[in-house]
Amino acid sequence: MNIIKYFLVVLAIIFLTSCSKNAEKESLIKEKNLESQVYEAYEEGMKSLNEGDVIFAAKKFNEAEILFPQSSMAPKSALMAAYSYYSKNYYLDAIAELERFLRVYPSHKNIDYAHYLLAVSFYELIVDEKKDTQSISNAKKYFTIVKKKYPTTEYAIDADFKLDLINDIIASKEMYVARYYFQRKKWIPAINRFRTVVDKYDTTIYVEEALHRLVECYYTLGLTKEAKKYANLLGYNYQSSIWYEKSYSVFNKNYKKQKNKIKENKSNQNTILNKIKSIVDLDG
Repeated sequence: MNIIKYFLVVLAIIFLTSCSKNAEKESLIKEKNLESQVYEAYEEGMKSLNEGDVIFAAKKFNEAEILFPQSSMAPKSALMAAYSYYSKNYYLDAIAELERFLRVYPSHKNIDYAHYLLAVSFYELIVDEKKDTQSISNAKKYFTIVKKKYPTTEYAIDADFKLDLINDIIASKEMYVARYYFQRKKWIPAINRFRTVVDKYDTTIYVEEALHRLVECYYTLGLTKEAKKYANLLGYNYQSSIWYEKSYSVFNKNYKKQKNKIKENKSNQNTILNKIKSIVDLDG
């Protein structure tokens, strides 16, 4: 009886060991097949992207990510899906993919590129500075992140350039609103807008006009001291500017007359010189 029990135990061990090996073998085969499926889906995505079918390409990249989310190919596939959309101007789809990438893979080695592509996607959505305020704000936000977090990358160089352009866009919008108030003689809201340009966007092309308009607003309100302050600031930084001449004429009412008289004298002088030249030519 003991011999039979011993025999049964041995058989059970052999059977269980065999099952375990088969299960391990089956698991390895499945894993291998899964990995090959991921690469196959990724390659199909690349092929479709190169052929210009970006929708199908993004679909295949998403498929590659979903098939094996723990693999190193998953975040790469997610980024390629975003790029596929971006390459054909599907910026909203690209933004959705990139925002998901930042949530799912916050420590990935290509996180700098994800931030940069997200910033560029928002930037490309800017068409009208008067309407696309959210896109302008988001583009500035993510270009600032790129500039601060990844200052030694090539992305930071372009981010710096794009931020200057965005500041010009924002300043342009502020000036548009400020001029609206200025033309309707609503001096206080106009002053607030012009000061925003001077205080926050002093490197833009609009700062000279903003300074001059502040001189006009304050002078009109009888606040001569404030008007002179901004006139001096304009003169110190942009003395050769036409806006400085305009501000100077606010305080010196005879300036325009004097300037016109000088121009008239120069014109007369040129006329006389031309006459002399004609006489000389005739004599010759």
